[in-house]
Amino acid sequence: MTLHSGALLRGIFTGFVLQLGLVLISAAWSGASMAEKLVDPNTVAPEYRAAAEKRRAEQMKLFQCSKKADEAKVTRRDRGAYINECLDK
Repeated sequence: MTLHSGALLRGIFTGFVLQLGLVLISAAWSGASMAEKLVDPNTVAPEYRAAAEKRRAEQMKLFQCSKKADEAKVTRRDRGAYINECLDK
């Protein structure tokens, strides 16, 4: 039983492609770790501080509503509507 070099190269290439695919998927999957950071009004220029404070308040309210949705175990399908309703209150 002999092994042809073409079959060997094809097997190595297939393994490489699968490994590369796994690396790319895992890199894309870590998008949650790259979520939007909370704005710190003290680190922005003074002329933008009011806007930064407003954005920080919006972010905090969104974070609280998301936390409430997690605690209420809202399904993914209904999560957007739940959070929008919470933000309107």
